[in-house]
Amino acid sequence: MKILKAFKWLYPGMRVKRWSLLAVFGVIMVSMGFVMVISEQASRSKTFAAVIVIIGILAIVTGIKRIIKSFVTILLPQREEELVDKVYNKLILEKGPKVVVVGGGTGLSMLLHGLKEYTSNITAIVTVADDGGSSGRLRQDFDVLPPGDIRNCLVALADAEPLMAKLFQFRFGDGTELKGHNFGNLFITAMTKVTGNFDAAIKESSKVLVIRGRVVPSTLDNVTLVAQHLDGTESVGESQIPKARKPVKRISLRPDGSKPTHEALEAIRKADAIVLGPGSLYTSIMPNLLVDKIYQEIIASKAVKAYVCNVMTQRGETDGYKASDHLRAIIEHTAPGIVDYCIVNTGRIPEEILQRYKEEGANCVIADSENLKKLKCRAIEAHIVTIKDYVRHDSEKLAKIIVDLVNSLKKARA
Repeated sequence: MKILKAFKWLYPGMRVKRWSLLAVFGVIMVSMGFVMVISEQASRSKTFAAVIVIIGILAIVTGIKRIIKSFVTILLPQREEELVDKVYNKLILEKGPKVVVVGGGTGLSMLLHGLKEYTSNITAIVTVADDGGSSGRLRQDFDVLPPGDIRNCLVALADAEPLMAKLFQFRFGDGTELKGHNFGNLFITAMTKVTGNFDAAIKESSKVLVIRGRVVPSTLDNVTLVAQHLDGTESVGESQIPKARKPVKRISLRPDGSKPTHEALEAIRKADAIVLGPGSLYTSIMPNLLVDKIYQEIIASKAVKAYVCNVMTQRGETDGYKASDHLRAIIEHTAPGIVDYCIVNTGRIPEEILQRYKEEGANCVIADSENLKKLKCRAIEAHIVTIKDYVRHDSEKLAKIIVDLVNSLKKARA
């Protein structure tokens, strides 16, 4: 049977035979030329032999080149230019640093966009405490973990066709029962039901999007985020915390003792760098750290540990917070030593943009580096924002800072 399959290469239209024969012809020509050079003494014969060798080499190169082109055309139709990128990803990015990013929301996916240009050894540890929007509805209707933050991270790391990424982010509009749902959320939910496991659904979705790196939930337990406010009241549910418009005293998960995923702990132990954020302090970053053993493993790790501080405060969550207040809240919920570096923005934000944020109850986070030092954390000050309609972290600048930090510390330890 294998012999019969081998003969299929001889079928008409396979675009291999002629170039294979050309390469074989080239080998024969080169062999003949070398024989003539060795056996003949006349200079004219040697010149003729050299010409034969050159023709043979050209035939070999042309034949092999066209065979490769035929395979590329068949395996990657209309995408030959992607071959270089695929080789680069395989040979270069797989040698990049092992980076673990902890968080959720749009902030985490933004950072992943930048990091994947430096390394494919990325693990995004993502919160599953979301209970609002499309994720909340699917969580309630189908008894699944919320897929929204997972979806954003998968798309951010995707190497699949741009159309596939757009498909996963497509949100259904008015006029249907699917209003407000993302296709990607529905896909992951359906995959969870098919595989019977949320973790397996993420892995299968990762294959569909051909992602660089891994996306793993911090826990597979069905947890609820609870905030205790300074006035003694509670807000139950991630989506309800900012709506309360009250200062947060303490954040916790219910039920207690949620178990971490094995992949999350393994990634932390093997990491060269562990990055918290960027993202909502209490509703995106903190839920991961409250999962059993997560923050303890981070503290025990010898990796570079950094926190990317938000550029703007968030109404109902971090009103009036400086950079040191963000870090202090993380330490109070975990322990000292959770991070070594705090990346803060010192770039100027136009006054008209700031004014618009002030009208919405948000202000620029002050980079109080001296107070960060008192918390035994070194500040990395840089212009790391990009401004269009909104103030966002610049994914390229932020990723470069993180990778440069890892490389510099590696050199110092060598």
